[in-house]
Amino acid sequence: MGRVAETDLYAPVKAWLEALGYEVKAEIGPVDVMAVRDGGDPVVVELKAGFSLTLLQQAVARQAVTDNVYVAVPRWAGRAGWRAFKGNVGLCKRLGLGVLSVRLADGAVQVHADPSEFRPRKSKVRRDRLLSEFARREGDPNLGGVRGQVMTAYKQDCARIAAHLAAHGPAKGAEIAKATGVAKATRMMYLNHLGWFARVDTGLYDLTDKGRVEHSA
Repeated sequence: MGRVAETDLYAPVKAWLEALGYEVKAEIGPVDVMAVRDGGDPVVVELKAGFSLTLLQQAVARQAVTDNVYVAVPRWAGRAGWRAFKGNVGLCKRLGLGVLSVRLADGAVQVHADPSEFRPRKSKVRRDRLLSEFARREGDPNLGGVRGQVMTAYKQDCARIAAHLAAHGPAKGAEIAKATGVAKATRMMYLNHLGWFARVDTGLYDLTDKGRVEHSA
């Protein structure tokens, strides 16, 4: 399939709206598609060959005319296309916009969201997880917007454990927990997500070569 034009979307979207009983006309003022039925509030559809900031800005501007605003884009291709599309649908829901996709091969129109007031559901679990990380994080060791490795409270706790082992040699988890204040020291060394620790005897832990190198870096 060659390059998609906005006009390729019009006929399928018009047919879909007409099947719902609307009278449909294109290019009414700044509006790509307007549909009217029984004198009710009009339905407005903005057409674009793909999601963009311009599309969202135009659609939000149309909300001054009616609450019934949709955006219509071609059907996605592949798994990566679906992930991007799904994320854009979520954004449109937050803006109170409906979302249509058009399968150009046969003109099928699918509704992924209808226009409605968005009230985000709060996740207490996620909120508490963030607050816990904030409270446990010592200082502010990262730059906002950084990409790559981030210093977390977990890594800071691992660094405290590693510092104790480097200074005192092999030790038991309970001893390390008491000396460093890292209450979960034994479990952290046992799970060893960073590869820094090794059990050298029953209940006794020490640093691995990796732990010595990365901790001293």
